[in-house]
Order: sequence, then C-alpha cells, then structure tokens
Amino acid sequence: MQKSRLEIKVGVFVFIGLALLGLLLIQFSKGNSLFHGTYDLRLHTVNVGGIKPRASVLLAGVQVGSVSDIQLADDSKSVTLVLKIYKDFPIYHDARFVIEQSGFLGDQFVSVNPTANQLPTLTNNADVSCEAPFNLQEVARSASGFIQRIDVTAQKLDASVTDLRRVVLNEQALTNFSIAIHNLRTLTEQAMGTVGDINNLILTNGEQVGSAISNIVYFSQELNKLAGSAQTILTTNGTEISEATKNIESATEDLKHLADNLQAGQGLAGTVLQNQQLATNVQAIASNLSITTSNLNRLGLWHFLWHREPLPTNAAPALTNH
Repeated sequence: MQKSRLEIKVGVFVFIGLALLGLLLIQFSKGNSLFHGTYDLRLHTVNVGGIKPRASVLLAGVQVGSVSDIQLADDSKSVTLVLKIYKDFPIYHDARFVIEQSGFLGDQFVSVNPTANQLPTLTNNADVSCEAPFNLQEVARSASGFIQRIDVTAQKLDASVTDLRRVVLNEQALTNFSIAIHNLRTLTEQAMGTVGDINNLILTNGEQVGSAISNIVYFSQELNKLAGSAQTILTTNGTEISEATKNIESATEDLKHLADNLQAGQGLAGTVLQNQQLATNVQAIASNLSITTSNLNRLGLWHFLWHREPLPTNAAPALTNH
C-alpha cells in the first residue's frame, strides 16, 4: 500500500516536471522568458522575404525579442509582423527596422538599427514601418537584363569596329594616310628651311633691318608731332574754323535758296528759264553782241559807225516790247 502511494507521488512529480519542462521549452522556442515582461510592436512591410515566426529580433546585434506572428493584409499588398520585445530594452521611435539574413543562406531576422535615439520610445502595439529584405532573385533578374543589354551593346560595338575597319582602315585609306604623313613631313622640312632662310636673312641684314625700324620709329614720332600740331591748330583756331563752317553752311543754304527760286521761276534768271520766248530773245541778243564785239575788234569803232555793214542773214531780229 505504501509502495503504491510512493509510485503515485513519484508519477505526479514526474508529470509536473515534464509539464514545466514542456512549458519552458515552448516559452524559449518563442523567444519569451518567464522572467522578462514583453510588449508588442507591429511592423508593416511589403515583403517579409520568407521570415518565419519565432525569428529573432536583434537590437545592435543583441537579441531583444522575437517574431510572434505574421499577418497578411486583406488586400495582399502588405504584411504585418508582430514582435514581442523585452521590456528591459526600450526602442526609440526613430529606430530603423530592417529584415536581414545571417550570411548568404542563413536564417532571416529583424534588425533594429538605432539612429539618434530621440524620444519618445515605442509603446505596446505601436505601428512602425519596416524595410523589405534584400531580394537576391530580383537582383539576379536585373543583372540578367543588364548583362543582356551589355551583350547587345558589345555586338553593336563589334559591328561598328568592323565597319570602321572596312571603311577607314582599308588598304586604300592606309595608303592615302601614309602619303598624307609623307607630304606633311615634306611640308614640315620645307617650313623649317624657310624659317632658316628667314633667320639667315635677318642675321645678314641686321643693320638694314635696324635702320628700317629706326626710320619707322622716327616716322611714328613725326606723326605724333604732326598730330599734336594739328590738335594745337584745332584748339587755337576752333572759333575761326567754326565760323568758316557756319559761313559755308550759310552759303550752301543761299545757293539752295537761289536754286529753288530758279526752279520756281522767280527773278530774272528764273523768268528766263521758265519763259522759252524770253530765253530765245536773250540768246539772240547774246549772239548780236558777240558779232558786234567781233566787228569792233576787227574794224575799230569809227569804221563801224560810218561804214555800217548789213547784218548777217542768220542774225536774230531785234527785241520788241510786248
């Protein structure tokens, strides 16, 4: 009887021990501790990259909690991670949350990176944003497209080089280029010879060149003196030159006024120009005067008075008053 009681007690003790051990295992597997209180944080991201519940939460490399739950949004466009953080580790609101991976193929975890540690701290059920993890496959796809573009560019470059060799670097082009180089060398030698000749000319005619330069200097000095004299004349005779200019302008205006009067038929000259009959009479008078003066010069005044000859048949009639 006593033996059966002992077995029952032992069995109950073992059962209680196993239950406590199982409870501890469950708590430790979730990253919780019976000796630490926790508070929840809700992380929102577009992609968790395969992270699983019970993943670690590391603050500056130190585990401060674990992922307790992963919830997909109703629109399937975002994911919410529920973190259980030990109350002994306050997290400030400016901390940066990133899903990272241990090594190349290691487990994923949530990394909390402190920045300026500005107050306030995050409280229970606080909503924070989280950066999506590094997607190696997406990078590989982008790299594949980039490699394809590089391949296409290399093909185009190869075709361009082929065209360049076909068009530019052919035998005829290389021959022409060689001829051009030879001509350039010949031209350079001729230019050097010309420079040498000029140098020899300057050396052999240095005295004449110096004399010519001296003459040029003297001529420039004389020009400066002439310019100074002209400036002095203009300065001392500015009033007379201005008066002469004004007189020329006045005479020009008078000539223009006279020309305008002649054109308008004013005055004797204008009347003669405008009246054709009067102009003809004036021409006849001038012709008669010319004949008369010619006879006076040839025969004398006395002979002209007493031995008057008849007028030529081509003489114009005398003027009559109208």
